[in-house]
Amino acid sequence: MDCTKIGASIRQLRQERGLTQQQLADGLHVSHKTVSKWECGLGCPDSALWERLSALLGADLLKLLQGDLDASRPDPGNMAKVRFYVCPVCGNLLVGTGASGVFCCGRSVEPLSPTPQPEPLNLRMEEMDLDYYISWEHPMEKDHFLQFAAYVQDDRVLLIRLYPEQEPAVRIPASRRDGFLYLYCTKHGLQQHKLKF
Repeated sequence: MDCTKIGASIRQLRQERGLTQQQLADGLHVSHKTVSKWECGLGCPDSALWERLSALLGADLLKLLQGDLDASRPDPGNMAKVRFYVCPVCGNLLVGTGASGVFCCGRSVEPLSPTPQPEPLNLRMEEMDLDYYISWEHPMEKDHFLQFAAYVQDDRVLLIRLYPEQEPAVRIPASRRDGFLYLYCTKHGLQQHKLKF
């Protein structure tokens, strides 16, 4: 561990939060001199303090331990590069448009990649009112179902959560613009289908 890098990270995060050394010290039940010592690179926090320190500073524990707070490159806003994350433990669904470190249930969650050969779903589209009604053939049982559908265009994402025993269909606003329909199967992973209108 590089105490100098860690100390600089602690100082940067503390200042971003608008905390004084005394306020941070009070939250950790240590003296303000101890916090000053860390920030000067003359020592590192005790292992018992790291979890509370990362919570108080609103930082990822691993990044804090590494002293690495490098910002991600700015997100250009291209929705075509959207990333979907599903926690393997609790099933939480997370969406991002830029590079990020995603953690859930204490584990790192990697972005889903579309399967090269998606399942044949026999997608059907009908125009209804001001929407497109899209249906497909896929089991929707408790142990094998589509967890979400996402319709992605160059400037927007429409995310629809699906549940077991639900009809395998979604309605999306009619926009007359092409896009991609992403479907996430709990057994076969993420699928990508090009939709042309």
